[in-house]
Amino acid sequence: MKHWLWLSVAVILLDQTTKWLIMFNLSPYQVIELAPNLNLTLMFNEGAAFSFLSDAGGWQRWLFAGFALLVTGVLVTWLLRLQRSERLMAAALALVVGGAIGNLIDRVLLGHVIDFAQVYLPFIPLAMFNPWPAFNVADSAITIGVGLLLIETFRAQPTAEGSSASRSKS
Repeated sequence: MKHWLWLSVAVILLDQTTKWLIMFNLSPYQVIELAPNLNLTLMFNEGAAFSFLSDAGGWQRWLFAGFALLVTGVLVTWLLRLQRSERLMAAALALVVGGAIGNLIDRVLLGHVIDFAQVYLPFIPLAMFNPWPAFNVADSAITIGVGLLLIETFRAQPTAEGSSASRSKS
């Protein structure tokens, strides 16, 4: 299933290209409105998701980089062991791997992750989630990949009825 790694490479290339285009064309925190609820805004995240540990003093850079390497290794191993019929799982794993490596590149080279997509969610009244924390292509790939993993997990699990029916036949 190693041929699915093309999807990881595509995510990495798209992620890095968009980040560098944004970085060279916007000043930090400059806002360009693309749609009523969508802005481009150059931001730097030294932490993890939702800026977790962003003010921890620098050690988190290497913790998150090491974690990304570990997760990537596990997911690539899992991907390589999949059967040909497990295409949705392969796509999901490849998306997560590409996203993890995309953000890993930023973290190692720059000390932070470049984020630039900022979404306002008009149906969420809590100010802490509006605007939604800025994200990037890598974050989107990870989110989609995890969503596909969840779908595949729930789809693959036998129902309680089906399990008991198959046991009573044996």
